[in-house]
Amino acid sequence: MKAAPFKYIRAESLEHSLEILAAYGDEARVLAGGQSLLPSLSLRLSEPAVLLDINRVAALSCEPVVTDAHVRLPALMRHAQLLASPIIEAHLSLLHQAAPWIAHPGIRHRGTVCGSLAVGDPASELPACAVAAGAVLILQSHARGTRAVPAREFYLGLLHNACAPDELIVAVEFPRMDHLRTTFREVARRRGDYAMVGLAGVARAGGRGLSQPGLTFFGIGDRPLQASGICAAIEAADTAEQAVTLALEAYERDISPSADLWCSSQAKKHIGRYLLEEAVHELFQ
Repeated sequence: MKAAPFKYIRAESLEHSLEILAAYGDEARVLAGGQSLLPSLSLRLSEPAVLLDINRVAALSCEPVVTDAHVRLPALMRHAQLLASPIIEAHLSLLHQAAPWIAHPGIRHRGTVCGSLAVGDPASELPACAVAAGAVLILQSHARGTRAVPAREFYLGLLHNACAPDELIVAVEFPRMDHLRTTFREVARRRGDYAMVGLAGVARAGGRGLSQPGLTFFGIGDRPLQASGICAAIEAADTAEQAVTLALEAYERDISPSADLWCSSQAKKHIGRYLLEEAVHELFQ
């Protein structure tokens, strides 16, 4: 199939981008990496009146900015940069771990971090990392200016988020992970496929155990699933063995994966149990 007719506009600046979104609202789609958008256009799953290309907006393609508290990633940062950037390796280890699991090299060189966060596919890696780490998305509109939305409040349902039709994700801020322990696990049918089940996690070493753990499953529901009960169980433990026991008890009680075309709910439950046990042991190392 071919895409339905649309008007193409190449944005000249951030302000120009916001003016177009304000004018067209729901009838506009933003083209950044295009790795999700272009297939949906070809299949006519999306039929916008306007395609807004932001790839030449300099304000959205700057280098990551490191502060004492966080690392700010611009809207047009590509997946491949998560692997190549020494800033990401040094300060955002969870993203550096997750990046090799994102699709294939060609897609990683075009796809953008904020584009993946905007789509919010429940089986993709970066939304889960954002929720686990407590990232904050920076949204901007022509009429209302800038607002910050925590990733844990951003995802509202299947491919549904808190971004208004006239808003653009201009950046995402991840807390620095220099002194955190991180873990990333995924099982897919083939390397580069969307996850059957995955798990992203962060924690801080504290006393004999872990403090402030953040664990998020993906591929098991309609959005990234923050495992609050499991995190509380891990924080209450003093040893890795105790943490695994308590975490698995909470997992059995709290987690009910949804089946999809490729994997039953029972199989997802079994895979998730295995990933959780591995992840907890890694966080305690």
